[in-house]
Amino acid sequence: MAPTKKSKKRKRDSKKLKKCKNLSVVPMEPRVSEPDWWEIFWHKNCSTSVCAGSSGPNDEAEVFKYFFRTSKKTFDYICSLVREDLVSRPPSGLINIEGRLLSVEKQVAIAMRRLASGESQVSVGASFGVGQSTVSQVTWRFVEALEQRAKHHLRWPSSSRLEEIKSQFEASFGLPNCCGAIDATHIIMTLPAVQTSDDWCDTNKNYSMFLQGIVDHQMRFLDIVTGWPGGMTTSRLLKCSKFFKLCNVGERLNGNARKLSGGSEIREYLVGGVGYPLLPWLITPYESDDLPPLKLNFNTVHGAAKSLAVRAFSQLKGSWRILNKVMWRPDKRKLPSIILVCCLLQNIIIDNGDELQPDVALSGHHDLGYQEHCCKQIDPLGNTSRENLANHWHQNKEKICSS
Repeated sequence: MAPTKKSKKRKRDSKKLKKCKNLSVVPMEPRVSEPDWWEIFWHKNCSTSVCAGSSGPNDEAEVFKYFFRTSKKTFDYICSLVREDLVSRPPSGLINIEGRLLSVEKQVAIAMRRLASGESQVSVGASFGVGQSTVSQVTWRFVEALEQRAKHHLRWPSSSRLEEIKSQFEASFGLPNCCGAIDATHIIMTLPAVQTSDDWCDTNKNYSMFLQGIVDHQMRFLDIVTGWPGGMTTSRLLKCSKFFKLCNVGERLNGNARKLSGGSEIREYLVGGVGYPLLPWLITPYESDDLPPLKLNFNTVHGAAKSLAVRAFSQLKGSWRILNKVMWRPDKRKLPSIILVCCLLQNIIIDNGDELQPDVALSGHHDLGYQEHCCKQIDPLGNTSRENLANHWHQNKEKICSS
């Protein structure tokens, strides 16, 4: 006998019930029965050779920072930022070898270790007892979540914060009304043959993506732009940025001008290298083989201020080694998010009072072997501003040097 057919009403009621059930289920963080993830990681990965560089082989806090770049307190804060996103989305089979669901803390640890070490997904997975695909999925989930939840850690400063930055630049370098230092770096990668082009091939014949950053006196990122091909010049990258457009319409670096000795004024500005154009709001060093002492001295103090940006990139690429290793065929649509999240993590470390570890910074320049292309563009108002600054510094150098 053939089965009886369900009425249309019963089918509709059944579908409605299933839909209600689906809507009523609120995903919750799985109860993980495994021992604490850090205890397992510690015993599995903390060999004497690894820990020898910290204050002692048994100094757990230093070893934690060695692997994840942050203190446990800051790590917990990062977990709190992304917890809702990592819990509210189904785990999609994120399990370890023992078959247990991964906690939020372990997911964050996997992602941060991948970013910090730059090691392969297989290697990172082995240190946590998970597979390559899990490392890939966990890392991207973390990147997406932090990109959205940590935006407040990388934004242009308020007027009161900007006053503090300007005060610190003047106290350290004798440069009044300076709001930060600007620089750019290459993120090197390999590309499939079908994606290679002259645009992505830089001056060192590497395929790379550009990252431009503006930093303050703490080497904290105030603004970044990335996603552009490494074959561009730094001056072209600047002009493609939103920051450049905002400055040109008076919406950035638009605070009060500062009176200088001699009666001249200087507007708010950044300091940048020879690869950038000399503009009213972007002061670059003098370029000549035969400079008088006044200009040579100005170049020295200008270089010291600009080196904050160089050191920030060396710290960034040293702390988050994924940016310093050659990326194997990255998704060019996802790579800017990974770069941004590394900058966010760097700022979070500073904002939470963690000390940046000097031993992880790159020992050389962040773009070792690259020659900076000299930009010849000189804006007349920028030239006047530089002359006024150089004269001001010369007239006040004794007071500056003694302070």
